[in-house]
Amino acid sequence: MEITYIGHSCFKIKGKDLTIVIDPYDPKIGYKLPKMEADLLLTTHDHFDHHNIAGVSGYKLLIDGPGEYEVNGAFVYGIPTFHDDKKGEERGTQTMYVIDIDGFTLMHLGDLGHELNTDLLEKISKVDVLMIPIGGGFTINAEKASEVISSIEPGIVLPMHYKTDDLVGFDDLQGIDKFMDEMGVENNIKKEEKLKIASASDIPEDTEVVILKPAH
Repeated sequence: MEITYIGHSCFKIKGKDLTIVIDPYDPKIGYKLPKMEADLLLTTHDHFDHHNIAGVSGYKLLIDGPGEYEVNGAFVYGIPTFHDDKKGEERGTQTMYVIDIDGFTLMHLGDLGHELNTDLLEKISKVDVLMIPIGGGFTINAEKASEVISSIEPGIVLPMHYKTDDLVGFDDLQGIDKFMDEMGVENNIKKEEKLKIASASDIPEDTEVVILKPAH
């Protein structure tokens, strides 16, 4: 399996029999959106920086909310959560996804705005790869993200939704340095062009943070 970080909260997951794109953004955020095709398109909520469905072609199914789905042997579980820490009073609801594909369990938290309570954690099995927002502002910040990671205990963490020099209109977001400080890995950062995993042995026993270079 190959996971490419397109930018912001957008990822492309290429499995043996299925290609998935999650949260394609509108290029007005400052990132170009490369031409992408997918079998399955997921969006966590309908904000412009996560729901540019016109930017992806070829998909057989669009999943844009909670539920259970099966496509080409992959299982997708959409779990309703909130976009803020006030039970949706400020920014409403959104969906986080658990994806079982090629024998691995992936999780994309979308614009999660709160920590995960016991009820939510009970819906989650062992997570191999976690895609998590870290920038604050519209989502959990670096401190809350580190707490969510501790509660899930994934094998690999892929940070997303953070401030970069190219991002436009998201001045409230933190950069990645704050998150690395919180995780205590500022001097041990693993950087990759893409994340490639082929077997269970590729998933570390202790949580590892991997910074993927955006493909935008």
